[in-house]
Amino acid sequence: MTEQAGTSGGDATVSITACPNGPLLVRGRFEILAPAGEVIPSRRKTVALCRCGISTLKPFCDGSHKAVGFTTEPEAPTGQPA
Repeated sequence: MTEQAGTSGGDATVSITACPNGPLLVRGRFEILAPAGEVIPSRRKTVALCRCGISTLKPFCDGSHKAVGFTTEPEAPTGQPA
């Protein structure tokens, strides 16, 4: 899944791609703000944002989703309710 937002400026487009069982890839010119409103520095035009909640580099992905078996697909039912 990819979401795009932008203005009429050619280089102002930002795209967000949800990687299956992984992070959100954000590409373009953007700012990430902490809860208090300060800018979290990013030195790249593309960053991976954590979706599993386990990363030690939040809000950025550190690959921890692989170790914990994070999945973006709903789990299949395992049995009938009692």
